[in-house]
Parts: sequence; C-alpha cells; structure tokens
Amino acid sequence: MKTRSLLLLSVLMLLFGTPIFGQSAIGTYQVRVSLDKENWTYEIGQTPKFTFAVTLNNSQVAGLPLKYACGPEAMPPTLEKSVTTAAQPLTIDGGTMKEPGFFRCIATLTVDGRNYRGLATAGFVPEQITAVVTDPADFDAFWNGGKAQLAKVPLEPKMELMPGLSTSKVDVFHVSFQNVGPTTSTISRIYGMLAVPKSVSAGQKFPALLRVPGAGVRPYTGQVALAERGIITLEIGIHGIPVNLPLQVYDDLRAGALFRYSTYNLDDKDAYFYRRVYLGCFRANDFLTGLPQYDGKNLAVTGGSQGGALAIVTAALDARVRSVAASYPAISDMAGYTANRAGGWPHAFKDPKMRTKEKLETASYYDTVNFARRLQVPGIYSWGFNDEVVPTTSSYAAYNVITAPKTLILGLEMGHANSVEQTERLNDWIEKALKK
Repeated sequence: MKTRSLLLLSVLMLLFGTPIFGQSAIGTYQVRVSLDKENWTYEIGQTPKFTFAVTLNNSQVAGLPLKYACGPEAMPPTLEKSVTTAAQPLTIDGGTMKEPGFFRCIATLTVDGRNYRGLATAGFVPEQITAVVTDPADFDAFWNGGKAQLAKVPLEPKMELMPGLSTSKVDVFHVSFQNVGPTTSTISRIYGMLAVPKSVSAGQKFPALLRVPGAGVRPYTGQVALAERGIITLEIGIHGIPVNLPLQVYDDLRAGALFRYSTYNLDDKDAYFYRRVYLGCFRANDFLTGLPQYDGKNLAVTGGSQGGALAIVTAALDARVRSVAASYPAISDMAGYTANRAGGWPHAFKDPKMRTKEKLETASYYDTVNFARRLQVPGIYSWGFNDEVVPTTSSYAAYNVITAPKTLILGLEMGHANSVEQTERLNDWIEKALKK
C-alpha cells in the first residue's frame, strides 16, 4: 500500500511539473564602490579610479540601470551618468582635485521599487587641509568670562539610585546639577546618568570619564560597561531635561521645541544655543571631580559627532581633563562652505542666506577648530572617509591644528559611525590613559 502511494505521488509530480513543497530564494542586491588605492589617499592632480560593482548572491549582475554621481565632498556633483550594468564591474576616472580635500562617488540602483546605494571617497592629502574659520582675538577672554559666571552658580547636585540599571559591580544614579541658563541672568540644570564602580575595599578611588552626547534628543542609561572596568562614568544630556523620561517626550521635543536647536540664536554669541551646553560640560566635570570616589587626578572626556565636538571643547576649556577621545567631531570649520567646500555639521552656512556677518562671527567662538587649537592633552580621534553627516574635510580641519600628542584611527569605509574595531581601540585607549 505504501509503495503504491509513493508511486502515485511521483506520477502526479511528473504530470503537473510542480513539486508539492515549493521554495524560493530571495537575495539582496549590493552596490559596491571601490578605489584603486588601498589607503584611498591621493596626491594633488592624481586621478583616482572608482569601480562600481552590482552583485546578487555575490555574483555580478548585468542589465540593471545604475546611476553614479561624483564630485567634491558635500558639494554638487561634477560628473553624473546613467549606465547599464554588465557582466564585469565598471571602472571610471572620477576626477581630480587641485587642493586638499575629499572627492566622492555615489552609485544608486532601483530594482522592484527598492533603492540600493554605495559610495567611496578619495582623500587628497588630507593632512594638508586648513581651516577656513578665523580665531577671534578675544576668544579666550570670552570663555574665561563664561567660566567665571558659571563659578557663581551653586552646584546643588541631586542623585537618585536606579536599581533597574545597576549591576552587581556598578551603582547607577540619575543625577542633575545647576548650570548657567540660556541668558546671562538665568540658571538651568544638566541631567545625566552616573555609573560608579562598587568599592571592594574601604576608601577605594577611581578615575572618571565624562561621556558627552551626539546630536538629538533622547534618554540615556549610562556607560555601565566602562564602569565595570573600574571607571566612574557620567553620561549627560544637554537639553536641561531629565534623561530617564518616556521616549515619547523626547520624540515630541525633537519635532517641536528642540527642532533644529543647533542654530538657535546663531547671530548672538552671548545667547547662542551652545553657550549653555559648552559651559554645562565644564560643570559636569565640577560634579564628577567632587565625588568622594574620584581619585583626584585622572579625568577624561569622550564623545562622537556633536559629542566629538563637545569632547574637544571640554578638554580645551578644562585643565582638569587629562585626555580626550573624539570621533567624527561636528561643529568643525562650519565656515568651510564660504570657501566653496564642505563645512561642518550642522551645515548652517550651506545656505548662502545664513552667511551674515553676525552669524559667521558667532560661529567662530563655538567652532571646534578654535578649541582644537588650544588642546594641551593627549587625544585619540576616529572617523571614516564615507561620513555624509560630518564631512571628513571638517574633521581634518580640526585635527590638523592640534599640536598636542594625537592618534588617528581611520575606518576608511565607515560613514557616520565607528566600526567595532574602532570602538574597541577607543575604549582600550581611554582605559589605559585613565589608569596610568
């Protein structure tokens, strides 16, 4: 009986040509753009060769419509073309540059309503990029005045233990303390998450790390992993609101009161949004260094993007900081657009209407480049060539003016993020610097 059933099934499959149990394979198209030099770096006048490959299941696909656009980073493309993919990848001469900077090719593909994209960026002697922003003659006096005002504001710290975030090795607290306000006559508060290693012996002391935030409006849970390595960590927000509220609160603020906050009062250096923020980072160190568990000597600051800028700013303003780790620092050489090249996030001056005398002057007091000029402590820095949020040109504009000991970790293909390997190296460097 069993033999007859199997025979019948085989006959049916032969007759109808369709298996009873069907299967289908779905792959993802990959658009890869590569360069002819491993380090993606060229001399002025050299012409990099860009190669475009479109693959499905790791095999080159022919007959698909591919568009590519090439030009200086963050600028309108100088070369645009539509082609049809062939059995072999396509290689082109992208174009050259006559001065230090970055040249990028972006390839795009649309298949069945889905968009696919790839890019690569050639660097032209990036170590020779010079900043456009000027250094105000009264820069130091301006910030010394801000710190003097801050010193008159009582700290008034508050701490609340967060059992749900704490571990067997670390106590986590939601904290806040007073800061200068948005005007010279007001007071605000800074909020953050403090993670303190639990002492294994009486009177044990620890180094401290301030983690400053990237752009946006969000809650925080603290840097527990680093605290478990024996480092007091304080992760702060910059908006003067608690950092442990429901996510909807931050979503509403991002879309409402704090929408595009980075350009608030850009035409007034005494009222610009980041004045309170920069001084608030300094105030965070007042809080950290006042903790009884702090070892009294080892203090570092770290962050990425907006936080990369804040890390450099804080290290330049605060002599208590002994080392800095900054990734893809924003707010760097914002005036770059006035020289017809990439300028730093938040890209305020990409719009010619924003390039007023007052706004450009105010920006110079807050530009990361002018703080980088004043760094006196060792630092480690990290970014990639494919960053489309913080142009790599602007990161180099800040890095190149640093005269203090410095190390740069490049993840060439990385965009606005660090690779796992970059992050591990940053954390290892921070731990070593804090535990000397």
